[in-house]
Amino acid sequence: MERDVKPRQGGCQCGAIRFATRAAPKFVANCHCRSCRKATGGAFSTWVGFNDNDVRWLKEPPAFYASSSGVRRGYCPACGTPLSYSGEQWAGETHFLIGAFDEPNDFAPRTDVFTEDALPWALHNTPPLGED
Repeated sequence: MERDVKPRQGGCQCGAIRFATRAAPKFVANCHCRSCRKATGGAFSTWVGFNDNDVRWLKEPPAFYASSSGVRRGYCPACGTPLSYSGEQWAGETHFLIGAFDEPNDFAPRTDVFTEDALPWALHNTPPLGED
């Protein structure tokens, strides 16, 4: 991945929680696990991962929910926006949902993970509506 060190910011829908990153992401990936589907309400989640020392909370830190053993998911307690993931499996990292960034178009997923849990249609390109 390119070593772009452009600082980036993001936050929740209501603006109570804000964060900044100061390094290139370690990865950008679509996660298809059941836990991410439940946590976000989406068919899959796109995560942008950073080392913890390249992340800072600009206002209040998020609230955290222990979604499973060794996993904490950050969210805004005011508006409910899901924001982050941290876990023992990837110790020392914070993963942000791509939609939480002010400029999510700065990132593009490079891979899909936990594809064994993917919804059957989620990994396939589908024709535009009306072009079946």
